[in-house]
Order: sequence, then C-alpha cells, then structure tokens
Amino acid sequence: MDFSLTEEHIIIQDTARDFAQNELLPGVIERDENQHFPDALVKKMGELGFMGIMVDPKYGGSGMDTISYVLIMEELSKVDASASVIVSVNNSLVSYGIEAYGNDMQKQKYLTKLATGEFVGAFCLSEPEAGSDATSQKTSAIDKGDYYLLNGTKNWITNGGRADVYLVISQTDKEKGSHGINAFILEKGMEGFHIGPKENKLGIRGSDTHTLQFNDVKVPKENRIGEDGFGFRFAMKTLSGGRIGIASQALGIAQGAYELALKYSKERKTFGTEISNHQSIAFKLADMYTDISAARHLVMKAAWDKDQGNNYDISSATAKLYASKVAMEHTVEAVQIHGGNGFVKDYHVERLMRDAKITQIYEGTSEIQKIVISRSILRD
Repeated sequence: MDFSLTEEHIIIQDTARDFAQNELLPGVIERDENQHFPDALVKKMGELGFMGIMVDPKYGGSGMDTISYVLIMEELSKVDASASVIVSVNNSLVSYGIEAYGNDMQKQKYLTKLATGEFVGAFCLSEPEAGSDATSQKTSAIDKGDYYLLNGTKNWITNGGRADVYLVISQTDKEKGSHGINAFILEKGMEGFHIGPKENKLGIRGSDTHTLQFNDVKVPKENRIGEDGFGFRFAMKTLSGGRIGIASQALGIAQGAYELALKYSKERKTFGTEISNHQSIAFKLADMYTDISAARHLVMKAAWDKDQGNNYDISSATAKLYASKVAMEHTVEAVQIHGGNGFVKDYHVERLMRDAKITQIYEGTSEIQKIVISRSILRD
C-alpha cells in the first residue's frame, strides 16, 4: 500500500490551497452573511480547471483523476464550503452524468461549456415528497412524440438560480415504478420553467438554493439521457460519485476547523499558559486529528476505487457517512476550543459548524448511507 501523493497531486493540492487562501478567504464572511453567490470566483475556478476536474480534455476538461478531485475539494472546503459545493455539483453530478451517459450531441453542446465554467450545472432530483425516497417522483414527463411535456416541482436545488444547465429526473410511466423514470437536460429560459425564491439556509449560505417549477415545459426528445427508463439508474450511479465529492467537502470542513482550533490553542492563554497545554484541550485535538485522518483514508479509498474502475457504491457511502459525522462532531469541538470567540463570526469556526450539518443530509442522508452499506454487506 502506498499512501503518498504523486508530484502532480501535490502541485494540484498546492494550487487549490493557494486559491482558497488568497481568493476565497477574503470576503467569505461577507458572502455567508449576505448569501452572495461568488460569480467572479466561479469564473476563476473555471479558468483553473476546477469546474471540469475529471472531464476528458477533448471536451474542455482538466482530465484529472478522482484523487485530484478530492484534494481540490478538501482545500476549497477548508475555507468556503459554499464555493466547494458549486464545484462538487458541477463535477460529480452534472458533468460526470453527461460525460458517462450522454450522447455526443449532448457532450458537445453542454459538457464542453460546463467543463470550462462557462456554464454552471444543477442536478434536480429532490421534490417535496421525494428526497430520500427517490422513486416517488411526482414531476412528470409525458411523451408527446418528438418532445416530452414536463410538469412538477423540484426543491433544494444547488445552483438553482445561477445554473445554465439542469439535469431533471422525472416520472414518465408511473406503472413501471423506478423503470419508468427518465433524466432530461433542461436549459434556463425554457418556456414554462420558473425559478422560485432563494432559500434562507443555516449553512453554505453563499451557494444558490432554489425551488424550481415546471409548467408544460417542452423538452426535446434528444435531451433525454440514455434509453427510455434509464433515469433512476442514472441518478443512483451519478450520486455514488457525488458522495465522494460531499465526503471530501466534509473532510475539508473538519480539517479547516481543526487547523483553526490548533492555531488558536497555541495562542490563547489561561491560567498562565497556552490552552494547548491543558490536557482537556490537548485530548480534543488528538481526537480531532485521529478521526480526520481516518475520514481522509476512507475518502481516498473511495476515490481510488473509482479511479481503478472498481465498484465504489459502498466505499463512497462509507466515506460520506463517516466524514460527515466527523465534520459535525469536530466543528462543534472547534467552537468549544475557541470558547466565546468561537461564537463570533470573525473566527470562522461557527460558519464551519453551520456548514458541516448539510453534509449529513444532501446527496443522501446519513440514514440512506446506512441503507446502502447494510444492503451491500448483507447481500455479500
């Protein structure tokens, strides 16, 4: 087993770290406070190749591996999880979905622009009554010959108001259950496609989350991804890779909180000495370091499985389950180590704590990850 990074990986990691520290960190508190989407920073991330990390260069992507994706996501998430989730959705769900399962026309028309950051993508699965239960789609797509007529509502959509391209999962034949679901590519501005108000969220407030409504939207048949009835399998296959992205986001949030707590513990003094010299604080830091290291190994294992062409359903679910748990627990500890200052926005850890919670919810709740894992181990 070789746990060392290649020279190329180290360069990629350093590039992402420099961007996060020099570009994302200034203004991150203000963006969180005002729920401001970082348009200019998204453009810069596109120029760096972060919006199409794993996309083949022939489609304008960076052609990197999944390990590189994890490294970039961790560094961005240490500073700004709102920016990193934009990268995650654009890479794991939208670009990957089109590259892996779309036809050449769809790749040339959409993927080439998504990979460079010219377009931003959104993945539309969740509904008011279909989140964890993804088979209960109420959004319908009625086959009208050369087009589908789309009606319904999607909610909690990341990049919902700023995206140019939307992958929408819809029910075409209710009688067929999960085999009657399709995935479609929609464009902003299609007649009947309406974007609802922006959600006022606990965390990742700089990301753009909206409810979307479709009222008799005509979707050309060539915008369907894959064969008729492939939509549910498309969503599940795509989400497995998405979980690696969110696991690395959780890892980055935890690592960022740990680094801030470690630094603060060496500066803050009580009872005549730095608080890092108090066993109660030193042991908290030891637990943080250990748990984050374990999470990193799980995330890297899932990324390695994907790069090797192995089945990564269980490794991605395990990584997301554990990394999100570590992020939530240890951002709370980071606030505790900061004491009263941890409750103040200027010290950043309270934002990381708020951002951590969503990693246990989106792209499959922790409970759903346990279903995925338990079914796999019981089947084996």
